[in-house]
Amino acid sequence: MTGSGEHLGRARERLTALLVDASTGALDAAGGHVAGVYLRSGTPGLLRLSTLVGLPGPLFRPWWRLYVDRPFPVADAYRLGVRVVLPNATEMVRRYPQFAAGLPFQFGSVYTPVPGAAPSFGVLTVLRPAVPDTEDELPGLDHLGRLAEDLGAGLRELVAEEGEAAVAWEDPPVCVRPPATGRGMARAGRFTWDPATSLVRADARLHALLGVAPKDFPTTGAELAAAVTPADTHQVLSALRETAAGRPPESPLRVRAPDGAPRLLALWPPGAADPTLVSGIVVDPGPVGSADGVADLLPQGVFCLDRSGLLRYVNPAAARLTGRPAAELLGRPVWEAMPWLSGSPYDDHWRGALLAPDPVHFQVRHGDTGEGGWLALSLHPGPDVITGTVVPANRIDPAVRLPSPPEPGAAGGPVPVGGPSAAPMYRPIALAIALTDAVTARQVSAVVMRELLPAFGGGRLAIYLLQDRHLYLAWEYGFPQGFLAPFDGVGLDARIPGVDTLTTGRPLFFESMRQLADTYPDLALDAAVGARAFLPLIASGRPVGTCILGFDVERGFTTEERTVLTALAGLIAHAMERAQRYDSEAALARGLQQALLPRRLSVHPQVETAGRYLPGTQGMDVGGDWYDVVEAGAGLALVIGDVQGHGVQAAATMGQLRSVVRAFALGDRPPDEVLSSTNHLLIDLDPGQFASCCYLRLDPATGLARVARAGHPPPLLRAPDGRTRVVDIAGGVVLGVDPRARYPVTELELEPDAILALYTDGLVERPGEDIDDGITALRLALARAGSAPGRHGGRSLAGVADRLTATARHAADRPDDVALLLATRRRTSGGRR
Repeated sequence: MTGSGEHLGRARERLTALLVDASTGALDAAGGHVAGVYLRSGTPGLLRLSTLVGLPGPLFRPWWRLYVDRPFPVADAYRLGVRVVLPNATEMVRRYPQFAAGLPFQFGSVYTPVPGAAPSFGVLTVLRPAVPDTEDELPGLDHLGRLAEDLGAGLRELVAEEGEAAVAWEDPPVCVRPPATGRGMARAGRFTWDPATSLVRADARLHALLGVAPKDFPTTGAELAAAVTPADTHQVLSALRETAAGRPPESPLRVRAPDGAPRLLALWPPGAADPTLVSGIVVDPGPVGSADGVADLLPQGVFCLDRSGLLRYVNPAAARLTGRPAAELLGRPVWEAMPWLSGSPYDDHWRGALLAPDPVHFQVRHGDTGEGGWLALSLHPGPDVITGTVVPANRIDPAVRLPSPPEPGAAGGPVPVGGPSAAPMYRPIALAIALTDAVTARQVSAVVMRELLPAFGGGRLAIYLLQDRHLYLAWEYGFPQGFLAPFDGVGLDARIPGVDTLTTGRPLFFESMRQLADTYPDLALDAAVGARAFLPLIASGRPVGTCILGFDVERGFTTEERTVLTALAGLIAHAMERAQRYDSEAALARGLQQALLPRRLSVHPQVETAGRYLPGTQGMDVGGDWYDVVEAGAGLALVIGDVQGHGVQAAATMGQLRSVVRAFALGDRPPDEVLSSTNHLLIDLDPGQFASCCYLRLDPATGLARVARAGHPPPLLRAPDGRTRVVDIAGGVVLGVDPRARYPVTELELEPDAILALYTDGLVERPGEDIDDGITALRLALARAGSAPGRHGGRSLAGVADRLTATARHAADRPDDVALLLATRRRTSGGRR
């Protein structure tokens, strides 16, 4: 076990070093202030922030996790494998309004995919000063690309040695100070500690920081603690043991170096990649500049913090106004040293100072000032340091215009139990934008889970919808398995909070489970501790359902939070009402489409066929793809087509075309006449749509096939020996465009046991990729389907069809419909196989 732990620890060190080096290198390459890497996680479709350079991690917790299907630049860069460049906030709002609502500050950004196996490993991200709308003005794009390629090469090497799990990130991000642009900035070094053996491993930076040669470096936890801080060895050892038990310090430990200089120690517990090792960073904040001595004499308060949020300097006036000695403030995160500066809306002010170039001015209430309780703060961004000034609000310079103080008990009230909320006032805007893309009840629920829970620090969600005076469970997340089942279908006469909030129209907030139990003594509880919020979903005065938010710790709800949550409940209710109407209409549309598609294919004793249809996942899951097999005289007609667009109109046009082509096929008309006549009919109908089609007339006895196509992808043909090729067929334009269009006919031979594949572009087309690459991939998949012994690789033709559509069938996001039609001739001699 020890050897395994050491091995995993070394792999984790390599991974962290690769990520940190790429992130810090990206800062120089793009002239940025912030950089980081999003990596794949063990959860499909979820990226996690693995490293963050230049920003305090806790302040940006809402962006630690990112789903790849969200309309964010990181997701697009990862999913499409292309670099995304946003030179300024204007371009960000135009292309990614939801992302801009979450970070409404003036900055530019670049997102470069890290190449690896499909899909990419992740995305290298850089935030930098804004420039005009010309990509050429952004420096270092080629250098960023090389950094991403080098990182991808290192990750591929790690995967080859350790497996895919070695690069799946499950832990909080490693937050690192950026390289200093001036002198006297912080230094940091990393280490790991094995609780079972007390063995320590460190990087070269920690060797240099402690001034110890590698051969003389401490090998045990006790020796490391003594080298880091001789005066506080017991504190470090205790923190190591607590972290190994899963209880790391909430903030970096402040200790003293042998010469008395301050040092910081940050610890992380064993994670998915390092199940046995504790990771840590030792930080030397660096000396205070000589200008600080001048600031000591200023009458107004002055303080400085680095880009990780640690206070590096506090002058006497600032210490007096904050009510704490400077010695207690230095080396602490500003949000811990001055807790009255955390939470909404102050988190937004800090983000603005860290991301944008302009000063930020605001007021805050602090009862220890002795100056009426209100302080005026100004934050001045710099490349390495944020400089703040603080004075009593009644002494501000008239030239500085500050926003009015918030009402007492609102944003300036006490921080809720359980930590500050990350729920600024822009959350209703961000959620509203996200809900515009959600059309089904499940999509609405998924948006609420992804946008609302992280914003308020929640861990559980349940959504009930009203039907026939009963509440039915539509979505659940985070609750114990089966706990919510007894409440599914509960009537409106039940006395439970989920019903009461809907029937009264008033939200219910419980700051502890004890408070909930006191109010509802007969209610079964899912946890011993935590808080709950029950929100009524009411749209246009009509009850829609109930939304339940669960928190794993006790916490209060400020006036602002209650107001925001109530407003969000209204947005959710309207989106859910719209989704319910959509679901009803979609069910009717799907019924129409199923009625138009063939229930069974025409059969022939010498020909076997198999067809598959998968609707797109965008919109109503209804589209215009179709396939058919029709008796055509003594032969069979194989047809596949694709009407432009989606929805009921596309399905209706598809039904008309299918009926027309089927009628022409029953008359055994030649393929070119079938397509020409169908083209004229579609032009006469003028539905405002065009369609592609491939029509093949097969003689089962001889295997002779005559094919014509109208703007449709070419068929594939797999020979009995496994060789598979794209059939070169001359084609005409799509149907419904040119009344003079001609559709030449090509002849080919279908040997017994050969497989002919007709398909629509939804099976081979991917955003950002060439359709020819998709056709090549399908050709190779068809070839592999016959690689095993036996007919069609030991599978029925239906099994081959299932295999070719497996990836599309399991894809969470299908932007287009998929149709596939396979045909093969049976051998007539030697019996059927």
